[in-house]
Amino acid sequence: MTTKSAQIDSTVEIVTPENIAFHYQVAGPFRRFPAFLLDMLIRSGVFTLFMIVLGFAGALTNLSGVMGASMMIVWFLLDWFYGGVFETWMNGQTPGKWVLGIRVLSVDGQPINGIQAIMRNILRTLDMMPVGSCMLGLIAMTLNQRYQRIGDIVCGTIVVVEERKWLTGVAKIDDARVAQLANYIPADYRVSRTLAKTLAAYIDRRRFFSIPRRREVARHLAEPLLAQFGFPSDTSYDLLLCALYYRTFVADRGDDNRAEVAFNASPFTPSSNADPTSPSPENPFDIVPTPSGK
Repeated sequence: MTTKSAQIDSTVEIVTPENIAFHYQVAGPFRRFPAFLLDMLIRSGVFTLFMIVLGFAGALTNLSGVMGASMMIVWFLLDWFYGGVFETWMNGQTPGKWVLGIRVLSVDGQPINGIQAIMRNILRTLDMMPVGSCMLGLIAMTLNQRYQRIGDIVCGTIVVVEERKWLTGVAKIDDARVAQLANYIPADYRVSRTLAKTLAAYIDRRRFFSIPRRREVARHLAEPLLAQFGFPSDTSYDLLLCALYYRTFVADRGDDNRAEVAFNASPFTPSSNADPTSPSPENPFDIVPTPSGK
């Protein structure tokens, strides 16, 4: 006999501004608490080292009068800004989070900014109420599926389990049209971390896809980009993602193994999304055939 029981789902789906859905494993209390303890040990170690240095300096210079004030200032800075500074500098991680393999993200999947990092750490004082018990924070975490403490809820952040490295190397794309089309992508366009991750995953797997399957998979992401870049609507979806990958991981990094551009060929290939018999125009933007008699 089987009975249904409510299970805690520790995986959440986050849809990014690029309309890409990612599934993340949420870091619960039993994974976050060891990271917190490790960070606390690091803070205590730094503070102890500072006191030793300050003690020697005070003994040598007879400045013992300022030692108390100096220690209070250092402890205040470590206690209130250690987490915020590290999470800003290390893209959502402190040394403790790095060791435990967890990271702070915005609820939309984007990296957190400095204000979010500092504020969520300042609000930890509220999460630890009554003093030192962490009771309020634990109650808040058990009341929502994302295990957000009060500081996370206020700042719009979530702590997730860090994924494995998703880029093992830069793939080589031999199609010369890719490099040419990459030159038409606006120079001021910046690829986000989530979009770069998606491009890398697509390029890594596209060799297993048939041409129709490539078109189907690439369409969801490529169609909005075509409109954003002002490219013809029947430009190859697959080719556009390859070009954006090339611009992101090859051209912008100065890779010497990049494919040479064939300037006498069109990078826009309507044949990939439309009628396979349609000829490629010599002018990349001259996609629509000129009506007869005109």
